[in-house]
Amino acid sequence: MKNSELIIEWIRKYFEENGPKCNAIIGISGGTDSSVVAALLVKALGKDRVIGVTMPCGKQHDIDVSNKLIKLLGIKSYEVNIQDPVLTLKDEIEKQVGFDPNTFDVYKTNTPARIRMTTLYGISALFNGRVANTCNLSEDYVGYSTKFGDAAGDFSPISAFTKTEVREIGRELGLPEEFIVKVPEDGMSGKSDEEKLGFTYDVLDHYIRTGEIEDEKIKERIEYLHRINLHKLLPMPAYKKED
Repeated sequence: MKNSELIIEWIRKYFEENGPKCNAIIGISGGTDSSVVAALLVKALGKDRVIGVTMPCGKQHDIDVSNKLIKLLGIKSYEVNIQDPVLTLKDEIEKQVGFDPNTFDVYKTNTPARIRMTTLYGISALFNGRVANTCNLSEDYVGYSTKFGDAAGDFSPISAFTKTEVREIGRELGLPEEFIVKVPEDGMSGKSDEEKLGFTYDVLDHYIRTGEIEDEKIKERIEYLHRINLHKLLPMPAYKKED
C-alpha cells in the first residue's frame, strides 16, 4: 500500500477508537504539511467532518493559498485573526518584566504559535473535535516547532515522514504542486525555515534516512539542534515518589 493509504487507514482507526462522532480540527497555513494533512483527513473522514482554521496575525501575505486549499477540499473553515491577543499579552507582560531585544525574538515567534494552538482547541471544544498535529519528522528531529504550540495536538498523521516524503504523499493524493512545493516559513520572522535552520530539508532528510552528509559543520549543527530539542518530543520528566 502507498504511504497515503496507510495513513488514511490509521486516521480512521484513530477516530473509531478516540471519537467515532468527532470532527477533525486543523490549522491551515497553506504550507505543505497542513495541506497534506488536511487532504488526508478529507480522504479518511469525508469533508463534512474536517474543519479548517486560518489564523493570520494581522495581515498574512499568503493567506490566499490557505483559502485556495480550503476551497479545493470543500471543507468548512473559520478565520480567527490572533493579532489582538498576541499584542495584548505582550503589553501585559511588558508592564511587569519588560523585554530584552535578545529574548523578544523568541517570544515573537513562539507566542503566536501557542495562541494558534489555543485557538484550535477552543474551536475543537465547540465542535466535538480532535486537533490534528501537522509536524513532520524533519522538523521534529531538529526541534523546529514550538512546545505547546504547533508541536501539540491530539493525533499526528505525518510525524513519521520527512519533508521530502510528505511532499510525495501530497502527490499520491493528487494535490496541486503549488501546495506541495511552497517554500516553508513560519510566517512571523520573515525568513524561510531553511534560512533559519542553516541547511536545506533535502540535506536534512538525506541525513535522517541514510546517516550520510558531506558538510561536517552542517552535521554538527543538525545533531546539536537534535540534542538540545529532545525535550520537545520526550514525555515531561516527573518526580517519582519512592515507597
